[in-house]
Amino acid sequence: MGGRPSSPLDKRQQQHLRGQVDTMLRNFLPCYREQLAASVLRQISRELGPQEPPGCQLMRSKKLPRVREHRGPLTQLWGHPPQWQPIFCVLRGDGRLEWFSHREEYENGGRPLGSMALTGYTVLTSQREYLRLLDALCPVSSGEHTQEEPEPLLEMPVNFPLFLQHPFRRHLCFSAASGEAQRAWRLALQGGIRLRGTVLQRSQAPAARAFLDALRLYRQHRGHFGEDDATLGSDAEVLTGVLVRELLPALRAQTLPGLRGAGRSRAWAWTELLDAVHAAVLAAAAAGLRAFQPEKDELLAALEKTIRPDVDQILQLRARVAGRLRSEVEGALESCLRDRVDTQLSQVTQRLQSTVAAVLSAVQALLTQGMDRLSRHLRGSPSSTRLRKEVYSFGEMPWDAELMQTCYREAERSQRRLGQLVVPFGFFGTRSLVFGAQDLAQQLMADAVATFLQLADQCLTAALDCAQAAQQLEKVRGRVLKKFQSDSSSAQRSFIRGWALCVFLPFVLSQLKSSCRAELPEFEGEVLAVGSPALTVQGICEDLVRGILLQRIDGELKKALGVSDVSCALDGCSEAPWDQTGADEETEAQRGTCSRQPGSGAQVQPPCSLPPPGTSAASSQPHLSSFPLNK
Repeated sequence: MGGRPSSPLDKRQQQHLRGQVDTMLRNFLPCYREQLAASVLRQISRELGPQEPPGCQLMRSKKLPRVREHRGPLTQLWGHPPQWQPIFCVLRGDGRLEWFSHREEYENGGRPLGSMALTGYTVLTSQREYLRLLDALCPVSSGEHTQEEPEPLLEMPVNFPLFLQHPFRRHLCFSAASGEAQRAWRLALQGGIRLRGTVLQRSQAPAARAFLDALRLYRQHRGHFGEDDATLGSDAEVLTGVLVRELLPALRAQTLPGLRGAGRSRAWAWTELLDAVHAAVLAAAAAGLRAFQPEKDELLAALEKTIRPDVDQILQLRARVAGRLRSEVEGALESCLRDRVDTQLSQVTQRLQSTVAAVLSAVQALLTQGMDRLSRHLRGSPSSTRLRKEVYSFGEMPWDAELMQTCYREAERSQRRLGQLVVPFGFFGTRSLVFGAQDLAQQLMADAVATFLQLADQCLTAALDCAQAAQQLEKVRGRVLKKFQSDSSSAQRSFIRGWALCVFLPFVLSQLKSSCRAELPEFEGEVLAVGSPALTVQGICEDLVRGILLQRIDGELKKALGVSDVSCALDGCSEAPWDQTGADEETEAQRGTCSRQPGSGAQVQPPCSLPPPGTSAASSQPHLSSFPLNK
């Protein structure tokens, strides 16, 4: 257990890693610049195009995405040699975990013993499962004979463990005092992990969409067409994860033979070495992106000035090239869709539909219970103090991990079955998909709660007694449920549509790779003659494929949902690239984000997303609790 790497990263190794990051950025940033231009064109075309009536019935919650701060005593396995030691742990609202030597150190504002952003971690509560994971990290080869070192600290049974595991970072091992405390910490930690993971997907400024699309293109150029969970995290964390994955085979081959220890001690040492590599790459990636920030700001301003005057000409050329491209690739595309996609599209759509429908049904049930509970308290003529407490609890429902678990669990139940359906298409992003469904549940709950409190505040006056006030709340309850059902129906369509596109688009593009490569050079000159970085032949081709695939998906949606008003029934690619919003990448999960579905390359914004930052949670609290009671 106490094994350490044979040597820490020396200056030469750190310099080598910085060089690897520099190489990655040299290859990635040109893709990023292209996608920034495309995002500006998309945004301008949306502004100038026909304005659709707002589809959101619920008010938008003004509370920022966050997790409820959780704190309490735990025992942690740490130190060299490692020992189980008591600590005081705090999960911050931005999803960062900190631990202190004792409670007083935290309350007095002392520095934590350690801290960790929870991006990319997984919580395990089974000691046996965690030990199996360690065994799989450094399996003993057939020709290797080592004497297993005694590991009493890991072998000793832990009653209520909390193991935080990350593929590239050091593991964190905690133990709670009871099963109740273990469950509370597990739910809180899972909320922090999701908050940190979906920061880019929830973002609303054009550059985040550009970043995710650029990453997808960068990986496609390197032969990776499938969708996975690589986009979970901030911009620097995402680039770090992608690069460390690329470095991992060579790092394992060069380093594992030199690690001291055996078995689980060796595995523990391997995780600590990986953590050092990850930290070095993350620091270099963050520095590189910070250095690019001024250029990005200038580029966005210049693109706005150059694209807006010529937007009509650019869009006309794009439509003309798309029409000609369609005639060239349509045969291969239709063959791929008919033979490879259509056979599974119905099953995937139905599974997505059943997943999100179960999630939103649980949200509606929980919302109804909360509204009914407030009405009961009001009918019972409670004290104003008790009612204020109930109103506060109702307002905090979206951030109550224990309450929302009934909704989040519905998203997790179908993860395995859905994964089996989509793996043949190279889709390994089921964790991102589950996070997206959970974000959607939290977002709609927050909007519904805010709407109920605001409408209740408007209709409750001092002239009403408790019985009359309860009747008014019943009317508000009915209005809110109607609004919720409308918004959840729209959000359900957007969720299914976006994630089906995430599953199938990369696969179709990979199947058409050779056909497109043969046809695209014919159109390069015509596009380059316009001189706009917002247009590339590859981008036009992908938009064309996306539009045709969306037509297939929309057809399945009509069957699955039994509706005829599926949004964005596209003709080819004429509107496909412009039906999505993007956003600026974030480096901290608390900088004011809102939910989009799904991840990179196919974001379709739910109709009722959380607003941009600028309003504190307290500023939006209605005054239901100040209703004059016991008159």
